[in-house]
Amino acid sequence: MGRRSGLLRLYFNSFTHKDLVVIQTLCNRSARVFCSRSTTARTFMNTGKPQKPVLTGQRYKTRKRDEKEKFEPTVFRDTIVLGLNESGGDLEAVAKFLDSNGSRLDYRRYADTLFDILIAGSMLAPGGTRIDDGDKTKVTKHCVFTVEENHAALRSYAQVFNKLIRRYKYLEKAFEEEIKKLLLFLKAFSETEQTKLAMLTGILLSSGNLPPPILTSLFSDNLVKEGISASFAVKMFKAWMAEKDANSVTSALRKANLDKRLLELLPPNKQTVEHFSKYFNEAGLKELSEFLRVQQTLGTRKELQKELQERLSQECPIREIAAYVKEEMKRNELQEQAVIGLLWTCLMNAVEWNKKEELVAEQALKHLKHYAPLLAIFSSQGQSELVLLLKIQDYCYDNIHFMKAFSKIVVLFYKADVLSEEAILKWHKDAHSAKGKSIFLEQMNKFVEWLQNAEEESESEGEED
Repeated sequence: MGRRSGLLRLYFNSFTHKDLVVIQTLCNRSARVFCSRSTTARTFMNTGKPQKPVLTGQRYKTRKRDEKEKFEPTVFRDTIVLGLNESGGDLEAVAKFLDSNGSRLDYRRYADTLFDILIAGSMLAPGGTRIDDGDKTKVTKHCVFTVEENHAALRSYAQVFNKLIRRYKYLEKAFEEEIKKLLLFLKAFSETEQTKLAMLTGILLSSGNLPPPILTSLFSDNLVKEGISASFAVKMFKAWMAEKDANSVTSALRKANLDKRLLELLPPNKQTVEHFSKYFNEAGLKELSEFLRVQQTLGTRKELQKELQERLSQECPIREIAAYVKEEMKRNELQEQAVIGLLWTCLMNAVEWNKKEELVAEQALKHLKHYAPLLAIFSSQGQSELVLLLKIQDYCYDNIHFMKAFSKIVVLFYKADVLSEEAILKWHKDAHSAKGKSIFLEQMNKFVEWLQNAEEESESEGEED
């Protein structure tokens, strides 16, 4: 034992101080590893899951894609305002500036700020007030609201928006939302600014840069009650129709289902066809007032047709049906020509016709003979008679089983005083339509010849007297 300890003493005495420090460090490290493994083993035994290793003494760095860029609309505003001011009202320079700075300035992120500045000259607060109105360095003098109030100048500005949206397609939806927002803010703008925005909107609608549904903002109650919506709409439609004809405007309104809502632009106490016609006629928009009148008539006719079919299905007395139709004509200012065609359609829809051609003519004549007095009441004018004749011609052509029944129906109506000989002769000569022309004219030849002979005989008898 003493010999072994002496050998160990000699062995350790051979190490330098530096060697001893290294040995001590290694021993300490081994002890830490042993303790760590013991802890891991205990944790695993307690939870059943191995503990994940932890890297100590390191700083975690956020990935670049996870870093959120600061939202700084004021910095964006300053850049846009500076660029517009440097362009000095030169719209070509403005378009070039906007085109070249899109990716650098992140239009997608600041689209609402961009369009606020291009139209109103500065950023807008909710409601339409200018945020930077007190600081002239934050407001540009070159925008839609500061341009001259004429169609040519605003058309040039519309081209700037057209080029910008064509270059950066993702701005299209943002621009629509901007215009919808500005329409809601109309009350905050001056009358001149409202006029310029109306003209710009009309021009952009005509070019397809804006869709008609954006106009739904004009139906806001506060704008309608104060007459702002009606005033704006008149100016907008005039600008639109200066670019396109009335048919394209009404077609666009119809596709957007706005044709039936035009009356809603007027204040509640003036939402009548008469007020609308007067207001729009005075503004030089006669085509739109006529369009509305036709649309209202179509709606009325649909309701009338529905009610007539209901009364016919219930087999109401002819006198009662006639009284109802006359009342509706007076109340809705319907013309006899429109009503006679409607009556014919309802009468022919009220029956389930026989499929056999030889039987359908007899069935039709029996049905029409019963209702001939009703048709006679509403065919007191020559034009109404011609409308009815054309309706009969169209129906017999479109329904093949009635092709041979045409002349029989006309003769029946002649005998029942629904159709006059003048109307029949006029139809035969030049007032017929192209549908089944040769077939129906041939069917009517003998009867027309008889009418002409009867007319000549009556004339000769008159001369003898």
